[in-house]
Amino acid sequence: MTTTFPILYWPRKTTTDSNYQLSRKVINTETGTMPTVITGDLDIADILAQNPNARIYYPVFCESTGWWGELLGGDAVVTDKLIISPECQLMVIESDKMAKPSGKNQLLAAEIYPTSGFFKKMNSGIATVADMLATDAGTILALFSGANQSQFINILESTGNSYLGCIGRY
Repeated sequence: MTTTFPILYWPRKTTTDSNYQLSRKVINTETGTMPTVITGDLDIADILAQNPNARIYYPVFCESTGWWGELLGGDAVVTDKLIISPECQLMVIESDKMAKPSGKNQLLAAEIYPTSGFFKKMNSGIATVADMLATDAGTILALFSGANQSQFINILESTGNSYLGCIGRY
């Protein structure tokens, strides 16, 4: 069995933050090791290149947007999601080479034109929106959660939108 190296990225102040304390406790319970904490800039590719067995716990708060962008086209994938509180969940990120994602929920990224045709065809049975970012070009970069990647891609292509990739599953 390969030992994982848990790392908690925490972009907020750690003092008196109950989500931070609970996150450390949950990671310790899950891995048997208290995580190393990074509070400054996070370079996921560099961390995983230097520590192939690292498992990065990345907090996604209610107001978090675009957290998933750096995973597109990289060698890192989301392999799990841990709910910490109604305001915070931890996305577990691992090297694509070491990951064994097994969940049915895939995180699918797309660039979409915000038209009624797209939203009429896309329904919650195919995928639900997890995050959206507007671009200067008038498109939206969106992260969806869905179980059927090919069905998702078919809807995108039939409505003139672009599939950007899958960043993992949980």
